[in-house]
Amino acid sequence: MSSGQQARAQAAAIKPSGQSPDRERAPADRVRALFDGQRLSPGQRRIAQYLIDHLTEAAFLSITELAERAGVSQPSVTRFAASLGFSGYPALREVLQPIALSAVAGSPDSREQLRHNELQAAVDAEIQNLENVRRLLADTNQVLDIGRHLARSVPLTVLGLRISVSLAEYFAYAARRIHPDVRLVTGGGSVAYDALLQSRAAGGTWVLAFAMPRHAKETLAALRAARSAGLRIALITDPTLGPLVDEADVALTAGTGSRLVFDSYAAPGMLSAALLQAMADADPERTQARLEGYEQVADQHGFFL
Repeated sequence: MSSGQQARAQAAAIKPSGQSPDRERAPADRVRALFDGQRLSPGQRRIAQYLIDHLTEAAFLSITELAERAGVSQPSVTRFAASLGFSGYPALREVLQPIALSAVAGSPDSREQLRHNELQAAVDAEIQNLENVRRLLADTNQVLDIGRHLARSVPLTVLGLRISVSLAEYFAYAARRIHPDVRLVTGGGSVAYDALLQSRAAGGTWVLAFAMPRHAKETLAALRAARSAGLRIALITDPTLGPLVDEADVALTAGTGSRLVFDSYAAPGMLSAALLQAMADADPERTQARLEGYEQVADQHGFFL
């Protein structure tokens, strides 16, 4: 049975006797279960959110009507259904319609139940991602070991392309307060290759790379360039296994929040802060001296309010 068939069988198990555990779940939760665990593009998430928010109406729309109301193209709806494992939009609609009918029959407040706070659900998912990071950090040896390697690499290169730029910029900004030479790379192609070669020629030994979904081909190319230059690679990424992890010497994973149109990065951000702490602890005298020096400069020039 394909994944789409399994999803259909689970979601369509609506029995008058109430024997199915699925029937006890709120309609919105049953629809959301079709999308959980799937890596959807921002456009596909718009479709998913429209279906959740307008289930009692959306489940009976044609593909043309759904595309228009969700603000996407008809091929986007088709690709969305296929990404969930269905043969097409009609097969997905067959699953949605009995859920919508059960919502209408269940309560006059069903529409409000369907539109319950999706933002809070996204926060709940991020809390779970943070719990996973907490378990990862229960054994501090790996993070402390990586922190020592990064602290000793002078220069230290921090790489983040496309959506991962923000995490790389955060890490590099903080790391410069405790490390004498941090080089940030946010452009791919030959620009990244040139920066990596220069870092290695200057004595650098490690690269810290960030790779959040959707994983860019140019990130993979940059990691391979780093390895060919003789640099070792520490990677912070999501739990998806793939070629990026294969290129890394060591990988730390943290889930990204995927409930909303765009991912959120509470867990990768927390993991980054923990790694910064490990770098600071690796050379406490240097850390203290650099932090005190920076505070003196900040006070002298009035950097902050």
